Amino acid sequence: MSQPLRRLVLTLCLSLPAVGALPAQEASTPAPASAPETAPAAVAVAPTPAAAESELTLKECVIRALHKNFDLDIGRYNPEIAKDAIEVSKGAYEAQISATSSYGESKTGFSAVGDPTVSSTTGDVRVGVTQQLYTGTSLSATTSLIRSSTNPALIFNPAYNADLTLAARQSLLRGFGTEANKAPIERAKLGFDRANLDYQGQILQVVQATENAYFNLAFAREDLAVKTFSLTLAERLFDEAKTRRQTGVATDLDVLTGEVGVANARRSLVQAEQAVKDRQDALLALIGQFELDAPVGKVKFLDFLMDASPVYVSSLELAKQHQPEYLSAKAAIEQYKLDIKVAHDSAKADLSVGAAVGLNGKNRSTGNVYGDVFDADNNSWQVDVAFTYPWGRGAERARERQSRSTLNREEARLRQLEQSLEVNVRSAVRSVETNIESAKIAALASSLSEKQYELEKARFDAGLSTSRRVLEAQDDLETARVAELDAKVALHVSVAALHRLEGTGLARYAAEMENAQK
Repeated sequence: MSQPLRRLVLTLCLSLPAVGALPAQEASTPAPASAPETAPAAVAVAPTPAAAESELTLKECVIRALHKNFDLDIGRYNPEIAKDAIEVSKGAYEAQISATSSYGESKTGFSAVGDPTVSSTTGDVRVGVTQQLYTGTSLSATTSLIRSSTNPALIFNPAYNADLTLAARQSLLRGFGTEANKAPIERAKLGFDRANLDYQGQILQVVQATENAYFNLAFAREDLAVKTFSLTLAERLFDEAKTRRQTGVATDLDVLTGEVGVANARRSLVQAEQAVKDRQDALLALIGQFELDAPVGKVKFLDFLMDASPVYVSSLELAKQHQPEYLSAKAAIEQYKLDIKVAHDSAKADLSVGAAVGLNGKNRSTGNVYGDVFDADNNSWQVDVAFTYPWGRGAERARERQSRSTLNREEARLRQLEQSLEVNVRSAVRSVETNIESAKIAALASSLSEKQYELEKARFDAGLSTSRRVLEAQDDLETARVAELDAKVALHVSVAALHRLEGTGLARYAAEMENAQK
């Protein structure tokens, strides 16, 4: 993981969750000149003991997700693997030390009677070091010490031979220069950058999923409050209908209508309770590990600046600068360019020149043999030229054509991705703008339905309406309030999607924390 990204995630995970959530529009839209409108409350119910719960802010959820989310736990290993791949690619250019040792004996007999059997023993130790350079040069230094003894004895018995050899070989065509030789290392570095970008993309996905799950839970709980309030109104209407029937003002049909209204309200309440539990589990699965029975505090919608709208040009610029998938695709293009260089270099003939200088000595003792090595008369040298050429070069040329075709394909795919990014940003900006207006209209419709219900209820109390009309007005009120909640969720989700495209989902929480610590 890149250091800036690592610091950002670590800072978020270690922070104290003591500040409220940042307004989701603040990161990418200018603040309006006028004060923001305040949407009317979705429901008007009496406080319950649950109101004493501690609040679970969106920032706390995101921090917990960064710390415990399974997808991020799995994904964070990929940058580490890619980082080690850089060291693997450098392995060919690390010094290689070698050491060998051997011992042997041979005997030779003669057919003539009385001729002695000749036997000899040989032991040697060789040590060397080889270094491959990025320029295509190979350097080596080797030394050996050989001990031999013969029976019958010769002049030196035992005899010690020592030598010291320095050699160099330079490629002149294939593998010449640092550009082609360093290409695998540069490709691995780009792979590390891409792994960090992919992990950053996973983080942004988890942030967006956490935001959506948080807002969906807020919707489910407020929807449950609406359903609870509707059940209360239905029960109240049912009780009133029974009382009015006893006084002769209402009929059995009014009572039956009220009873059916209570049954429908209870069914909606049970479904809403199930939705709350399901969405609570969905949030806990994102922000924890095997903590599905953990309590979840109060959640709430964010206060949006309803008069502020995102600007397409600035959102697109942010997306091109920070969107991980787009940046990763650009880095992939650079990798494919390196592949062309390697393929082009591999298609060349192999021509190399080499040179070696050797010093050697021979003595009857190990203490003096290396002294003889540096005697000016004991030396040797050699130069050589090696040339290989693949007949026809069909395979090499095909690999180069493949690399170029792959690059052309990915460049076309990058242009397609850039266009898709523009289309998606345009759509996301329009979605936020539309949902802002929808939230305003839904709030007005909810307020109107509440007044219509109060008017119809007053008419019913005065004997000028029926319970059926009151239930219809109540259903309209519930529908309007749920529609208002739907509009709020849609607005929050569309803003989270825009921030995901802009690549600013995580940075917004870091900015909020920095502001809180000042």
